[in-house]
Amino acid sequence: MGGEQEQDDKYRAPALDKGLDILEILAEQSGSMTRTEIVREMGLSPSQIFRMLERLVARGYVARSEGGDRYSLTMKMFLLANRHPPTRRLIAQAQPLMDNFAHETGQACHLVVPEAGNGLIVAQASPKGHWEFRARVGGELDLYTTGSGLTLIAFQRPERRVQALEYWGCKQPEQHLAEIGAHLEEIRAAGFRLGPSGYLVGVTDISAPICDPGGEAFAVLTCAFIEHPADRDSEARSKTLAKLLQLSAELSCSR
Repeated sequence: MGGEQEQDDKYRAPALDKGLDILEILAEQSGSMTRTEIVREMGLSPSQIFRMLERLVARGYVARSEGGDRYSLTMKMFLLANRHPPTRRLIAQAQPLMDNFAHETGQACHLVVPEAGNGLIVAQASPKGHWEFRARVGGELDLYTTGSGLTLIAFQRPERRVQALEYWGCKQPEQHLAEIGAHLEEIRAAGFRLGPSGYLVGVTDISAPICDPGGEAFAVLTCAFIEHPADRDSEARSKTLAKLLQLSAELSCSR
């Protein structure tokens, strides 16, 4: 233990430690904190953390309220943690489960993550048969009008939705959120979105969030449900929804 302590002391970086302490303290909060509250929590003088706070704001890790004296974490840490390597791992985990879903339900499904102001389709699965409907991997979806996009937004903490959309690359998110706010709360309360496709008439999108341990969505599974003429099971859509929710829950727990 003594050797480990010596190594820790040898490579100390006080400024970095202060910055990490601020991030960790803010991460434990459900809302924002004043500078005074942060100072009290850290047990340091205001002058010791003022510059560090301002640098974290300048680099986009911390947001300062309009009044200027309340601070909260932005989505930047979340985005850094969920860049391409984790996305590849998610696809590797999701693909066999999606294939099994498509086989069992006879319905296609696709996996969507936020990217450059849109929803990006990163994986898809189609049922075996003489015909198929599929969403193209690499295709981009509008976040404000599609089941996948609305579900991604709905499962962000309400107080951080603007920040999430800004970091996803969306412009003027406040205006769009004002228009769809009531629908977002309906989706969040239900735990999923079921509604007409934003692109195809006659297709019902069923979307379920894949969430981190904090309950915020980092991806969405969507089934573009198509009713087949030969279907005699009036419960087909309900059963498909149940299987999609089971799949999204399994992927959420595996992160």
